[in-house]
Amino acid sequence: MNVFSETWSYLTDGANWSGSGGIVARLLEQLLITGTALALAVLIGLPLALWLGHLGRGGFLAINISNIGRAVPTFALLALLVAADWPGSADFGPYGRAGLATLIALVLFALPPLITNAYVGVREVPAEILEAADGMGMSSWQRFRRVELPLALPVVASGVRLALVQLWATATIAALVAGPGLGRIITEGFARNDYGQGLAGAVVVAVVALFLELFAALLQRVAEPVRRAPSPERGAQLSASGSTVAEAPTRG
Repeated sequence: MNVFSETWSYLTDGANWSGSGGIVARLLEQLLITGTALALAVLIGLPLALWLGHLGRGGFLAINISNIGRAVPTFALLALLVAADWPGSADFGPYGRAGLATLIALVLFALPPLITNAYVGVREVPAEILEAADGMGMSSWQRFRRVELPLALPVVASGVRLALVQLWATATIAALVAGPGLGRIITEGFARNDYGQGLAGAVVVAVVALFLELFAALLQRVAEPVRRAPSPERGAQLSASGSTVAEAPTRG
């Protein structure tokens, strides 16, 4: 029996999907740790990056810190956190062994794309639009809330989408310190030379990553501003209004 047949046999065996160590349980564990890490990264990174983008300050520092975060291997960071006195490898509620260390490593991993996209999204709002908002008498907060944030939202959503998919794939490293998630199925399979089990876990990770990517892409599309072309009647009204304004005599 070749490895692909073994993988198929493992995936189609209902016993492998049930129980505390089954695929469903490990899938839920990984979804929990991925969702929690993403939520924490969004709460920490987005407000800071959006505000710095609004102020037009601190961008160099924020983006370079993000680049440093990309350069540090997440597994190396996780190993350091587990080896330290705190957070160590203790159980952390539903996140299991080394759960807190895993969450910290994943949050730091998710921050770079969130911070970079949020900052760049606000800074790329056209200057003429900002000048128009100022000309309308908007306060700084009103301009941010009603102009900058809506226009930056597609770029911000792109960063969240990227962080989500990367977090899902990277969360499998928790298994290297006996943590939760589908990585346990992969590492246990290869440790026992059961390549069918190892590949089955990898297939489930890949399939879920695809679904998460499609789901995030749908949400990103919803977040994009909808630009509808004016109807013929509305276009005629606008043209007539423009002609009226152009022909009106100026007041002395």
